[in-house]
Amino acid sequence: MDALDSTDRLTSNHLKLIQQEVTMALLNSLFSGVSGLQNLQKMMDVIGNNIANVNTIGYKGSRVTFSDTFNEFIKSGTNPNGSTGGTNSFQIGLGTKINSIDRNWNQGTFESTGTSTDLALQGPGLFVLKSNGQQLYSRAGAFIFDADGKLVNPQNGAVVQGKVAADGVIPSGNTIEDIKVDKNLRIPAIKTTDTTWGGNLQSSSTVTQTESIVQSGTLITAATASAPAAPTYPVDTIKNTTIYDKNGNPFDLAIKYTETAANTYDIDYQISSGTTILRDFHSNVAANPLLDTAVNITSAAGPSTYTLPALAATVGNISIDTGSVSLDSTAVRTGNNNTLSFIVDSNRTPTIVNGSVTIYDSLGNPHTLTLKFTKIQTANSTAIPPTQSIWRFNASVPSTDGTVSNNTGNITFDSNGLIQATDPNPINLSYAPSGGADTQTIKLDFGTGTSGITQTSTDSNVSALSQNGSAAASLSNINIDQYGKIEGIFSNGQSRDLAQIMVATFANLNGLVSVGDNMYNVAANSGDPRIDVPGSTSNTTIQSGALEQSNVDLSNEFTKMIVSQRGFQANAKVITTADSLLQVITNLVQ
Repeated sequence: MDALDSTDRLTSNHLKLIQQEVTMALLNSLFSGVSGLQNLQKMMDVIGNNIANVNTIGYKGSRVTFSDTFNEFIKSGTNPNGSTGGTNSFQIGLGTKINSIDRNWNQGTFESTGTSTDLALQGPGLFVLKSNGQQLYSRAGAFIFDADGKLVNPQNGAVVQGKVAADGVIPSGNTIEDIKVDKNLRIPAIKTTDTTWGGNLQSSSTVTQTESIVQSGTLITAATASAPAAPTYPVDTIKNTTIYDKNGNPFDLAIKYTETAANTYDIDYQISSGTTILRDFHSNVAANPLLDTAVNITSAAGPSTYTLPALAATVGNISIDTGSVSLDSTAVRTGNNNTLSFIVDSNRTPTIVNGSVTIYDSLGNPHTLTLKFTKIQTANSTAIPPTQSIWRFNASVPSTDGTVSNNTGNITFDSNGLIQATDPNPINLSYAPSGGADTQTIKLDFGTGTSGITQTSTDSNVSALSQNGSAAASLSNINIDQYGKIEGIFSNGQSRDLAQIMVATFANLNGLVSVGDNMYNVAANSGDPRIDVPGSTSNTTIQSGALEQSNVDLSNEFTKMIVSQRGFQANAKVITTADSLLQVITNLVQ
């Protein structure tokens, strides 16, 4: 009996030892299953948060990665030797733990909104905002201007940071402050001091100034006019035509033939502009002795060719110079009817090319400055010395708008149709506006090479390319470009830089910590922010009128949800299975 009792005791003790060892192993299984449940629950929390923020602007989805915990050594490995090979270690894992929870900083898609203050970032940068003195960072760009003109996040009032311009100039450097725009901003009038011009003057254009007048036809005689009675003298025949000076100004030329005796005529002429008589050579025949001589004209022969004296005068603010005009009267005859007619410059059309621009005085009043271009010399390579094409310009404003001086000059073109020289150089007009504005100097820039006024075979067309004046104006709209510049558009069409939004980049974006409201703060492993100009020192650009959407991929999240669910079920099964085995082990010693 003693031997049997001893054997029973040994068996019972052995079973207890086995029970203890198996129980410990099963407890490890339980703890492994519990760690799986706990960590898979965290995974579900992350997935749920991603799905909840699928429509959150600028949201970056998160992911969970796992790693195993410590492993229990069952048997250590051995080194190989000359007679036997080595053996591997035996280990059993003790469950799982969270390895990391990371954000996915990949670019989200853009949604167009049409609101200029809605901004989206293309690239790794973040907006810089300040809230209650704390500097924060965000990818969400749904901003508005508040009552004070600050660009803010409407959810929490955080102010967007950047650089504010002074008189349209954005300061250099990366010192940032609150972005603020005065909605009542006005800009003063700026008087015009510079104009640029472009276009073409046709190379085949004829000289503008009248050069020759050919008269033909018949003059009625006293005998014919008074027939059948005796002839009565004098008898006048007057003919009018239009001539042009080198500035392209038209004048009325009247030539009067006065028959003082049979076939004997005095010739007088008068040049006028409107009602203003510029020259009346009837009282100034000494200027041309030929006209002081009685001219014999019959039905067979007329007077000879002669030259009208040069005309130099001023009408209003226009300087006039007609030069000398050749008058050919050899085809004039006497007859029964007055059929006198003129052919001026072979009936060619005078070359006059006009261009105009609106300029502004110091009070912001607009005025129309007109440039008239006329050709005064044609190129001739066979002449001695050879001549170049020369055009004359004349600047003017309406007489009610003031006066312009230093307003004429010449442009010489070379054989390639490019400006060779201008006289004067530079060309500076002096404009005295009416209405009390300051006298101003206006530069005429006709350009160089093909970028300015040229002389080629194409049609003439000259226009102003730019002028630097403007009227006083108020802010009417704003634009934000890809470089973050906030540009003010004013009621006069002018624009001015008002501010520039800056962006921040980090060495480790995953080191940032979320503080809610789509904003992040720096943390131990994020590194310090680097403040940069968008698109310049930073490879981040800004898209106005759009918002970056969440980068959460729903199909991917649902797949992870299924994996998480199945993992959770499997870990729960491990726990219930380990519990059943523990129950069996517990019953071994009963």
